[in-house]
Amino acid sequence: MTDDLLIERDRLGPGVLEVTFNRPERRNAFTKAMYAEMRDLWEQTATDRSVGVVVLRGAGGKAFAAGNEISDFLEADAVDYENWIREMFDRLWSLPQVTIAAIDGVCVGGGLAVATHCDLRVATAPSKFGYPIARTLGNALSGTVLYRCQAVFGESLTREMLLASRLVSADRAYAVGALVATVPDAASLDAEIATLVAGIAQASRVTLEVTKHQLLTYAQALETSPEGEEELLREVYGGADFAEGVRAFLAKEKPAFRR
Repeated sequence: MTDDLLIERDRLGPGVLEVTFNRPERRNAFTKAMYAEMRDLWEQTATDRSVGVVVLRGAGGKAFAAGNEISDFLEADAVDYENWIREMFDRLWSLPQVTIAAIDGVCVGGGLAVATHCDLRVATAPSKFGYPIARTLGNALSGTVLYRCQAVFGESLTREMLLASRLVSADRAYAVGALVATVPDAASLDAEIATLVAGIAQASRVTLEVTKHQLLTYAQALETSPEGEEELLREVYGGADFAEGVRAFLAKEKPAFRR
């Protein structure tokens, strides 16, 4: 693993795999290399019986993860890249272990996609969630990523995140059941995660794995991408708004989208 993705075992208890996104200077934005490492990690972890819980978190105290490293979109076909990333989300979502997102700070874009593909989420009170892509990049989510957000946050907050480009507070996320708990600070976050892990360690592994399989099968039946979605996404990613969004983001300017 690179220094951008830190892996630690058993710090939070026996059988706990801890994954830390370690780019605090970029608010832990995901690079292509980080996605590739996570794809491989989830594939390996799926068959590792010594692991019972996977905890994901961001370094630095300001962000779980603030989306993707936008410059990576310039090096590949954007839709193919998104499809490749979605395969990583699918591997995370289908892990037989219980997965927990420990969120301290901003959780947006790709970061929110990762969090919504975890089983459980805990966040510090100042944390915020959203997909402000209509104001920033002018792209669109794949159907399966959108449905995961809707399944976790509900339709109303999902519409608010995407159509109004608003970030949702931890209190509101907890109120709709998207979070197991909110805690005041990072120290309290570690304590809450430790409590969750201790409870999971006492549970029947058979029950956990069968329940996860049932929930995954149900979600896959409901959350399939609509027919013709790839053509729609290619229009978006090949359009003027996305080109302007990437240009403005890299130039640190406000994008001037078409009206």
